[in-house]
Amino acid sequence: MTVLRSIALFALAAFAEIGGAWLVWQGVREHRGLAWAGAGVVALGLYGFVATLQADAHFGRILAAYGGVFVAGSLAWGMVADGFRPDRWDITGALVCLIGVAVIMYAPRG
Repeated sequence: MTVLRSIALFALAAFAEIGGAWLVWQGVREHRGLAWAGAGVVALGLYGFVATLQADAHFGRILAAYGGVFVAGSLAWGMVADGFRPDRWDITGALVCLIGVAVIMYAPRG
């Protein structure tokens, strides 16, 4: 159950960080206003909190693994929110990153 909880936390963290960054982008780059950017800042803060809920106590390991989740999640967010169409190299890169997440987080350690 610990692995499922960890994956759920990574998904929640990705939603908060990528969503927060997207909201700031919309507020600033798409001229939607300070409310959008402010909501993005709040979501980014939530991401920082969610990352602390992982069972592993090593900050570097959690953030390194989350980087791979961020890569794949960002491509998925772009597909849903902005109509982005990743090519085979985007998808290959995201899969490599997710394999890296699995190795970093879930490899057996003594």
